[in-house]
Amino acid sequence: MLKKSLSSAVIVAGLVLSAAACSSSTKSTAATTAAPAATTAAPAAAKTVDIVDTAVAAGSFKTLAAALTAAGLVETLKGPGPFTVFAPTDEAFAKLPKGTLEDLLKPENKAKLAAILTYHVVAGKVSGADVVKLKSAKTVNGKDVTIAVTGADVTLNGTTKVTKTDIAASNGIIHVIDSVLIPA
Repeated sequence: MLKKSLSSAVIVAGLVLSAAACSSSTKSTAATTAAPAATTAAPAAAKTVDIVDTAVAAGSFKTLAAALTAAGLVETLKGPGPFTVFAPTDEAFAKLPKGTLEDLLKPENKAKLAAILTYHVVAGKVSGADVVKLKSAKTVNGKDVTIAVTGADVTLNGTTKVTKTDIAASNGIIHVIDSVLIPA
């Protein structure tokens, strides 16, 4: 349970930092041809709930929420945005090598955790339909994440699958991923 909470906090923190560092641009400029998106949620009207509260309400991002808290990124991701968050689930955090999450959640590793979490955030609101048109996207931590589309599958950095897209929030959008992105 602690491991999951810590993982969630790490991701949430990264998202918050990423959002704070990003400009208000809405899309990456590295476009490619359109391809089918991963499972896409039905378009929803703009919500009044921010990215952090939307993730918490979903119930599968407890570790991300804990990580965001540990990294001090919650308030940033509750800000006006807009932000696009590639959000790892609790199961994604559980895939990290044993002890990794616990180590990242330590106060002395706050900057490292924030760098990882902000690698999951892109400035602007990038829908699933727009993600599949990109070859890469610059994250809030300043590094690019690569994007590949094969049939209906969308992968980030070659191995991380986007499992659900377009979860609307008042200050952006969430795309669910099946593993934690670690910047090179």
